[in-house]
Amino acid sequence: MAAAPPRDAFRHLVRAEWTKLRTVRGWMAGLLVAVFLTVGIGLLGPAGSQIDCARGDGKPGTCGPQAPPRGPDGREVVDEKTFVHRTLSGDGTITARLTAFSGRYDPQGGRPPSEDPRAGLAAGLLPWSKAGVLVKDGTAEGSAYAAVLATGGHGVRMQYDYTADLAGPPGPVSAAAPRWLRLTRAGDTLTGYDSADGVTWTVLGTAHLAGLPHDVEVGVFAASPQYSVVRSSFGGTSENGGPSLATGTFDRITVTGRSPGTWTVPPVGAMAGGPGAPQGALALTGAVANSTSGTSGTSGTSSANDADGFTVTGSGDIAPASISPGAGKSVEGALAGTFAGLIAVIVVAALTMTSEYRRGLIRTSLAASPRRGRLLAAKAVVLGTAAFATGLIAAAAAVPAVTALEHSKGLYVFHASVAAQVRVVAGTAALLAVAAVLALAVGAILRRGAAAVAAVIVVIVVPYILAVASVLPAGAAEWLTRLTPAAAFAVQQTVIAWPQVTAVYTPSNGYFPLSPWLGLGVLALYAAAAYGLAHRLLARRDV
Repeated sequence: MAAAPPRDAFRHLVRAEWTKLRTVRGWMAGLLVAVFLTVGIGLLGPAGSQIDCARGDGKPGTCGPQAPPRGPDGREVVDEKTFVHRTLSGDGTITARLTAFSGRYDPQGGRPPSEDPRAGLAAGLLPWSKAGVLVKDGTAEGSAYAAVLATGGHGVRMQYDYTADLAGPPGPVSAAAPRWLRLTRAGDTLTGYDSADGVTWTVLGTAHLAGLPHDVEVGVFAASPQYSVVRSSFGGTSENGGPSLATGTFDRITVTGRSPGTWTVPPVGAMAGGPGAPQGALALTGAVANSTSGTSGTSGTSSANDADGFTVTGSGDIAPASISPGAGKSVEGALAGTFAGLIAVIVVAALTMTSEYRRGLIRTSLAASPRRGRLLAAKAVVLGTAAFATGLIAAAAAVPAVTALEHSKGLYVFHASVAAQVRVVAGTAALLAVAAVLALAVGAILRRGAAAVAAVIVVIVVPYILAVASVLPAGAAEWLTRLTPAAAFAVQQTVIAWPQVTAVYTPSNGYFPLSPWLGLGVLALYAAAAYGLAHRLLARRDV
């Protein structure tokens, strides 16, 4: 007959601790409060928002921010440029020499509209101003593309489908140092080349654009994003800037392959209307001078269509759209109440340990389980599991509920993939679970409920609020979210800091400097250190 397992077997301890947790009404009520706080505070933001605008018949109506175009992967993008193009049917190549590249920008911002969009602009190229050759699936915003281009400060690049960016040779473009740029199409594959002399070519990279149609648009383009200056102070971070222009001079433009039709030249002064257009001034996207139309293509399969040259001036960008105030909401914004739910979980986790010391029950618990480390581990398993379930229920309810309310209020919600949404929900649950273990350990160390709760709130919640509330300089806020347990909130972020996009990337704008799971790992390290100390003290101290 098999011997009965000892009464202090780990599974028995876990069952006993679970019984304690579920039979204390205040603790279970605290976990329910955590769910309601997380969901409720998340709903408060959109519930108080309303975007009103007049309808055409003069009656009140509801409208929201204009939805930005979406790229091939569903992500919001900026797709504004001056594009001088013609049709390429099937495979072929476009080659152009960029002999001059210059720009202008508004250093002050807020410049009123002017008949001359260049009036008052200072000379200078922005680092991510662009000019080069482009192959695109039509002219619709957000359609698939590949480009080989020169930039104002990052050398030659190959970019495609808005998010991909491959580095080429560094250095500026000038009459003394022109750049030859080339894109070759073979089916869905685009290969980019760069050359200093038009004889020796270097492969920059290859892009596979799935579903690229038989007819595409090829040509030369110029674009320049908005100039911005970010200032950091104890009042938070402010951004100021204005429009910019980039001008590229191209010659020896050659299209090989079947290319019927002539060059399509945008009208001078064509105005952009997309969400990524520079604000506070005219958004000039079309100005072409000194152009010579090429010859019409023939019905053959390898005709060449050349242009003597184009000088193309453009504004805007071809890049991922950044989430900025007023542009829309992010998925993680639905979890703005996480910090409040976290406080409730911290209180429950700390009191499950400190209440035993306050009431003297710790002696009974240790008498039933002389192996003190096992007792602490059982408490950690039960609390961590309960906190994870609490966070999972709260996040899984908050994200769809808040998002639906935001849509009903006319607010735009930026795209997040299914994988990102699953990570945000599961990561929120993991954040609460690890924080509960930390609070338990601190409770075992301090033995006082109020002191334990205050200590954990100070190291997790307070740095988070200081970082996201725009009360600290951006640098200080970033260090808080790197070094303190508040780094764990990075697990909720969907904002990406694109290297090729100049934007404000700070915790107050939803961006955390550590990757999602690395940020959660920082909290886990604090919890592990506190747990180790609690284990040591519990084994050595009298009760």
